[in-house]
Amino acid sequence: MARVLAAAGLGAGALAFTALSPRAAALGQSGPQATPPVPVVVELFTSEGCSSCPPADAFLIDLATKVAVPGARVITLSEHVDYWDHDGWRDPFSSASFTARQTAYADRGGAGDVYTPEMIVDGETAFIGSDRAAARTAIIKAASKPKAPVALAWSSAASPTASIDIAPNAATRRASIVMAITEDGLRSSVRGGENAGRTIAHTSVTRRLSVVGQTSADGSFHLELPVKIDPGWNRPALRLVVFAQLSRHQITAAGAIDAPNAAGK
Repeated sequence: MARVLAAAGLGAGALAFTALSPRAAALGQSGPQATPPVPVVVELFTSEGCSSCPPADAFLIDLATKVAVPGARVITLSEHVDYWDHDGWRDPFSSASFTARQTAYADRGGAGDVYTPEMIVDGETAFIGSDRAAARTAIIKAASKPKAPVALAWSSAASPTASIDIAPNAATRRASIVMAITEDGLRSSVRGGENAGRTIAHTSVTRRLSVVGQTSADGSFHLELPVKIDPGWNRPALRLVVFAQLSRHQITAAGAIDAPNAAGK
């Protein structure tokens, strides 16, 4: 069962996403469009110790690889909290920093409590993480709001350095620049807790998340940032995600780029 510290109900409405190839879904393509899709950041707070979380984990995989929302380029982050780790299974991807991030969202929204699975779209709209109908509504709403583009590039592969650029934009003034490294294709054979005996698959597991700077007074930002990649991570499955987030948690710019391979491509 979900550890719910604030009452929340599950709306189990069907979600009429358009089925796409994994490559098309990753690019946010949903057929001919007059304008590029708007990046929308979808964060899932989850735990392998929570029996209600695997459906949300599976849904996040669908969002990342199989389906698309019209007008949106969905950028997914799976953030594993640590408050389930004492109940028979320690989630190998959990971190107190993700619990702190989720708590900050709850405090800002006035709830003051946290639960799993929780999905938050563009830092503003929160709901049960397996509620596909709520996700569709929130993502479409987020995609209707223009975002400042984030230009990302790699200047090296052997010793990766990321170039991050945001042009002057009123929407990104006084924003924190958040960088995350995510890894796809992870799975665990859970041996204890509520999910004992289950194998759980994950996508976009957040390996590292940190604030790397602040925008200038005109909303612009530039940074050349060395990115440390742990040798235990699967480099072809890694992605760099960068977004601008205001103090009230609204995300106003976002971008993502695959990690460079060892050959520098």
